[in-house]
Amino acid sequence: MIDGSIVALVTPMNPDGSIDYASLERLVEFHITEGTDAIVSVGTTGESATLPMKEHINVVTETLRFAAGRIPVIGGNGANATDEAIELTQALNRLDVVGMLGVTPYYNKPTQKGLIAHYKAIAAATDIPQILYNVPGRTAVDMKPETVAELSHVSNIVAVKEATGDLSRVAKLRELCGADFKLYSGDDATSCEFLLQGGNGVISVANNIVPRQFKAMCVAALAGDKAAAQAAEADIRDLYTTLFCESNPIPVKWAVHRMGLINHGTIRLPLTELSGEFHGLLLQAMKKARIEVQ
Repeated sequence: MIDGSIVALVTPMNPDGSIDYASLERLVEFHITEGTDAIVSVGTTGESATLPMKEHINVVTETLRFAAGRIPVIGGNGANATDEAIELTQALNRLDVVGMLGVTPYYNKPTQKGLIAHYKAIAAATDIPQILYNVPGRTAVDMKPETVAELSHVSNIVAVKEATGDLSRVAKLRELCGADFKLYSGDDATSCEFLLQGGNGVISVANNIVPRQFKAMCVAALAGDKAAAQAAEADIRDLYTTLFCESNPIPVKWAVHRMGLINHGTIRLPLTELSGEFHGLLLQAMKKARIEVQ
């Protein structure tokens, strides 16, 4: 699996809600040019919750076609129903994804025993490497380090995206899961320190709009150079909070559109486009990050 800077890519849409594949191709080229280490296609930032399965698979398929082997692509396979997650996994099996990222089931609040059974069932449906994804602020369930440790013994469960922002978990996960198990931050605000404490990479929202700066931070942090890592992210740190002024991916999709990378800022209901009261705040953070806007 990949180390470094991984983008949780937005899914561009036309005003009628259909997928804007021309903009998707532009996004893929942007990240290849800017040095992003890998793309997550149709993860939660890619609005996986509102894409029907056929459309979900088609977006991953087209992302792979545009990437043409020049950048690794990870497919989202999370769902709150285990059978649906398995169906997604089996569909992704036919594609050239290097891995799959599965968010914990949301709303139904499984126990730790249920999480273990859920992920083992998904892993049994594929030989492709699996990345666990823990984001209790969005799912209402927290996958404990001990649960991750038990799942790490499954041969093709190779990593976790940890989005709690709790840095004390880095050392605990490393101790419990071993040196070969990949630890990815899913919290931009604490990602630099996460890497400095022994993490392997970041699956990032901010990376959608500042990939070059974010990559520089990751390279320095992975090398243990704290001063260089902090310097690399000095001008983009404000984005870590402003990109969450409303529910993700509302702000980041608006920002990507203002950069001219996608044709429209369309987002699917029940999410709506960024409220006007936040436009100035986000533009100010983008200006500090030296992002050109249209």
